[in-house]
Amino acid sequence: MKRVSFAILFAATSALAQQNPPPSPASAPPSSEKKSLYEKVVVTGTFEPAPLDEVNRTVQVFDVRQDGGLLYNSYADFLKLDSSVDLQERAPAGVSADLSIRGGTFAQSLVLLNGIRLNDAQTAHNNMDLPVPLDALSQIQVLQGSGSSQYGPDAMTGVVNLIAEPPTSPEITLRSALGNFGRNEEDGSLGGVWGRIAEEVSFSRDFSSGFMPDRDYRLLSLASLTHIRTSLGATDILLAGSDRPFGADQFYGNFPSWERTKEWFASVRQELGKNTEADLTYRRQTDLFVLFRDDPQIYTNRHIVDSWEGDLRRTDDLPGNSQIHYGAEMFSDAIDSNNLGIHSRVYGGAYAGWDLPSFHRFSFNAGLRTDVYDAYNTQLDPTVSAGYFLTPVFKLRASVSRGFRLPSYTDLYYFDPANHGNPNLKPESDWNYEAGLDIHPGRNLRATLGVFERRDSNLIDYVRAVNANFFQATNFDRIVFTGGEAQLEWQPLPSQTLDFEYTGLAGNKAANPLFVSKYVFNYPVHSGVVAWRGTLSDWLVARTRIGVLERYDSYAYAVWDASVAWARGRVRPFLQLTNLTDTVYYDIPGVVMPQRGVLGGVEITTRE
Repeated sequence: MKRVSFAILFAATSALAQQNPPPSPASAPPSSEKKSLYEKVVVTGTFEPAPLDEVNRTVQVFDVRQDGGLLYNSYADFLKLDSSVDLQERAPAGVSADLSIRGGTFAQSLVLLNGIRLNDAQTAHNNMDLPVPLDALSQIQVLQGSGSSQYGPDAMTGVVNLIAEPPTSPEITLRSALGNFGRNEEDGSLGGVWGRIAEEVSFSRDFSSGFMPDRDYRLLSLASLTHIRTSLGATDILLAGSDRPFGADQFYGNFPSWERTKEWFASVRQELGKNTEADLTYRRQTDLFVLFRDDPQIYTNRHIVDSWEGDLRRTDDLPGNSQIHYGAEMFSDAIDSNNLGIHSRVYGGAYAGWDLPSFHRFSFNAGLRTDVYDAYNTQLDPTVSAGYFLTPVFKLRASVSRGFRLPSYTDLYYFDPANHGNPNLKPESDWNYEAGLDIHPGRNLRATLGVFERRDSNLIDYVRAVNANFFQATNFDRIVFTGGEAQLEWQPLPSQTLDFEYTGLAGNKAANPLFVSKYVFNYPVHSGVVAWRGTLSDWLVARTRIGVLERYDSYAYAVWDASVAWARGRVRPFLQLTNLTDTVYYDIPGVVMPQRGVLGGVEITTRE
């Protein structure tokens, strides 16, 4: 199976590459090549928005509004286009999905909404229970490698930043679809602009009776984004909420479980003049977990987590086309749980960064952040990155960064028949080293090659002896992960894009045969993606993706998805097909994923 799966991937790559030869290298300077497909602006991992080609870190940018819910059904569909992102799903539509980057655990990746933290203090399992519908977003940006020097705890292996922007013109979009496994969904957004005020309301409802018993789900989310321009500066108010009940058979052990998570999110961002902004955010998440769905009296957990975040940021211009960025953040979270007890903590950080975006062929970035937690314990996280254009076509880049995360409340205090927390856990930390070569031979071609190494200390995992009945949270002393990445983006025609990606990863320690690891040793050792998106005519748009993945000490499998939609007019039918190969596979041990899926519907929109 392993050889066959990778043969599918590389055969598809070769066939697509032979259709059209790559263009000859351009002779214009680097500044003239940042056009067409690759004129993407990055705000994740940088203090100020910057063109993608000028960033000295590995960043992926996905345009959500280009085809929205026509070709892509959920956040997961976009994130699966990045071979360095491992989305360990338990059901379609990202239901109770665990997100990890470059082989880290799901708790080591930070999820942001417009730069505001979404990570769940109770358990990072809920990090992808996102409060906003897909229609509320304009972009999804992924930073690979540590981002703690800018964003604080949890950004050890990478950052996913969901970008929501206000509408620029009035627009109404409504969508409805039906599919197998008893699936039906309704989505939409309504946007308007009235002088200095812009408003967008979006909603999403996704229901499935399940592809097997106890795998049903009902997902509901609603969001409102208000943008107001005043003499003081722009004001952005984001309100969102979600409700996600789902069958959880085998999700957390050999139990017919059920779970329901709810989230309320409110954020206000205020510009204070040209160079300063302040943010205040409140988030509440509730988690109701039933170990035996048909008999809740046996074991039921109820958790409520309240979180606050306040930020103050400023940027000043310096001589020589450089900038200095500095600010401070304060976080507070508290949990009230019948299992974990009542706990709270307050922590915060301050940071400073210096950017030299261009000096002849050279660019440089440096940052330093200190975080204070738990009675004045501190973490110091530096980062340095640099880039150099060898020629107008070739750019070398390198970075060094440090990250850390605090144990979640579940890591510290959780207890059930299958899992035991550990109140003596230490914070995790890591060092990330990265080097890469960016190749820009033309406006329609971009390639990157890179290597990276991550050195984890006090890595948290749940382990058990082979003959034991429960998993115990514990710290690993040290593990080193080394990997490589390759990406090729090619636009053979102005209306078509091909993307080829591969990520390989190896750890310096093997799983101990006397112990079973729950999370650390489930990382992908090989991950490859071939994706195409294009306009087949003036009225038809389509995409397809083949993903091949092999996990540590497991087999390789391939999954093929495809979508097609009407691209013109106010009524736009669409069809989305998942797992066309009918592959039987497991992202998480013991949790089987659905086989072939079909979802068809229609969108009604005022957009031309």
